[in-house]
Amino acid sequence: MPRYRRCRQPNCHAMVQFPNHYCPKHFEHEAEYLANRQRWARKHSEQYQHKEKQYNHHYNTVTRNRNDNRSEQYRFYRSKQWVDLRQSVLNHDHYLCQYCKAIGKLTSNSKTVDHIIPIAFDHKLMASSSNLATICNKCHRLKTKWEQGYYGTGQGMEMKNVPEISEISKIVLLMHQK
Repeated sequence: MPRYRRCRQPNCHAMVQFPNHYCPKHFEHEAEYLANRQRWARKHSEQYQHKEKQYNHHYNTVTRNRNDNRSEQYRFYRSKQWVDLRQSVLNHDHYLCQYCKAIGKLTSNSKTVDHIIPIAFDHKLMASSSNLATICNKCHRLKTKWEQGYYGTGQGMEMKNVPEISEISKIVLLMHQK
């Protein structure tokens, strides 16, 4: 069933079938109206893109690269070495979350690869496949929160002097403690 709306001409009550905006009597205004809409949309999308570009520039140059360690981590995650390492871990773990598996639950189709011991805490383990495991989104959120409390990673980056825990089953138990 076709959709209708009122003619955009003031005081004209004629009905117009979509996608038109003006009735046949006032159709000469249609082209001008569409041109104004396109001009408005272009102007506002440029403003939005400019703000987004400014935010991304600040994030990439200041926040993400706030120190040499963070800058090196960012470069590592964009390297071919990481892409190959990540894929080999996903294949090895068969896309199963290793943290769920530790508690007897199978969560398939996990596509995130996580450092068991955070590289912010021990930088030497950045490219070590023995320090990597496939993790689902839910476990990743829980583990990140746990790491911030246990290791002191995150925004403040005040590292604590604590022993490293590399066994996933122990981490899972600590993650689920309140």
